[in-house]
Amino acid sequence: MAQKPSLVTLTNPTGPAAEAYRTLRTNLAYVELEGPLTTLVVTSPGAGEGKSVVLANLAVAMAQSGRKTILVDADLRRPALAGLFGVAGELGLSTAIAGSGSLDGSLLADVGVDGLQLLPSGELPPNPADLLGSRRMEQVIAALKQQAEVVLFDAPPVVPVADAAVLGSKADGLLLAIKARGTRRDQAEQAKEILQRVNVRIVGTVLHGTGRGVRLGGY
Repeated sequence: MAQKPSLVTLTNPTGPAAEAYRTLRTNLAYVELEGPLTTLVVTSPGAGEGKSVVLANLAVAMAQSGRKTILVDADLRRPALAGLFGVAGELGLSTAIAGSGSLDGSLLADVGVDGLQLLPSGELPPNPADLLGSRRMEQVIAALKQQAEVVLFDAPPVVPVADAAVLGSKADGLLLAIKARGTRRDQAEQAKEILQRVNVRIVGTVLHGTGRGVRLGGY
């Protein structure tokens, strides 16, 4: 499979950027001491801020540590994960939700990393927030949790649409990706307010785009 160069945990696993993702993985383990993180949403305040790349590398790092990991492309507006890993994305999350909330194992794609599978977005629906907030979505999440130790969700940006807040309220926690010299401070604050309004557990922010990998911070 032809992975993108941005997947540094695969293309340059001994480099400093890959090591930064392993550090992020370790730091999240400490967060788990305050409550489980079996399901974690990763999003960003605005569009084009690199959340999908951060999440994909974190998922690889999780799997490389020996944890059975499922990565879910829940960005039903601009999905990116299938392209990053070089797999087909026509069938996936939206297929499972439409199918009475059942999860057919054939929808999970192998990405060439031991212990890691991807549930692509599937066909893009006209009403993403409604699907993510549905009872069937809850059934899909429950089914995913039975098949993995950790389930990671890529969600659309927080400020433009409601999807991340809806999904975050169903997960154990949410990680906000902040891009250095890319994310505006006012949008970051607005994202925080939106998420707190619906009682989403923000486990931290991850700063990336500095040229030194990623770094987890509080919020």
